Amino acid sequence: MRPAQLLQVLDREFMSTGAGHHTPVMLWGPPGVGKSQMITQVAAKHGVPLIDIRLSQMEPSDLRGIPFKHGDLVEWAIPAMLPHVDRQGPVGILFLDEITSAPPSVSAAAYQLILDRRLGNYQVPPGWAIFAAGNRQGDRGVTYTMPAPLANRFSHFEVDLNVDDWAAWAYGAGIDDRIIAFIRFRPDLLFDFDPAHNPVAFPSPRSWEFAHRALQKFDGQPELLSGALQACVGQAAGIELSAFLAHLEELPDLDAIVAGQTLPAPKEIDLQYAVAAALVGRAIRAREEAQAPVVWGNILNYAGVFPQREMGVMMIMDMHRALGEPLFAVPEFGRWATEVADLMLYEN
Repeated sequence: MRPAQLLQVLDREFMSTGAGHHTPVMLWGPPGVGKSQMITQVAAKHGVPLIDIRLSQMEPSDLRGIPFKHGDLVEWAIPAMLPHVDRQGPVGILFLDEITSAPPSVSAAAYQLILDRRLGNYQVPPGWAIFAAGNRQGDRGVTYTMPAPLANRFSHFEVDLNVDDWAAWAYGAGIDDRIIAFIRFRPDLLFDFDPAHNPVAFPSPRSWEFAHRALQKFDGQPELLSGALQACVGQAAGIELSAFLAHLEELPDLDAIVAGQTLPAPKEIDLQYAVAAALVGRAIRAREEAQAPVVWGNILNYAGVFPQREMGVMMIMDMHRALGEPLFAVPEFGRWATEVADLMLYEN
């Protein structure tokens, strides 16, 4: 399932806890595709605490607690990391990450916690959702086969990569427009992992965020930038990105386009992707300015300059995902929509 849909599923699952309809969710996917980040986004959206437990680093007693003698009986000291109303509040998310990397003894300790929402006398507060994530077997990580009794305690979703969803996240997260343009130009490099070769660095949503950071640190130092990018996303992708960045010197004057001047689109397809991504970034950054509708209108007008209308449609769709309904109020939007009425206009 694509990330945008999974975020809706996770959101509904969290909101269903109060009504007693919550089912623990298991997210499957290769390393670096954003499983943990989706859980973090849901917690941030609702402003609730997130307890992230890495089960691969746990011992069975870390979950079950430590026994102690109380009179003639033995009781259990519950770990403080488990959610408690007095400590973390009545609602939140308990996230069991790296569950497929946990030894079977730890997985067994999690059975009751996941299905029955309790461990011995301890009970998970009713307003807390339980999510888990892990890598699949064959992803070259340390994984154990999930026992059937544990698997049957979850609803299972596999994370599928989607460039549109990633681009929408990247614009919102402030990822450099040049990185977004490159992925738009080479969408197959959003994730390129071959378990058979077990690479150390490879392209993934996580490592492209690392590449963004490298670009902020080493931009203007080409002797360092290329190596830093290769260290983040692998040699082949890093070299290709470096060449793409060097080519961007031939971009048209973006300030002139935003100001309303009519300039021709670049002939090279990679530069067209770069212009489109950069203009979306300009539109987002202008959102809080009084002149935002004027800027958006000028960018909408430029959408018709691209030789292929699909490039302009992609650019406006990215703007719509970031800006939402205010974009519809710009007069130029109606004119642009009429011109591309035979193509997909925008997502509902």
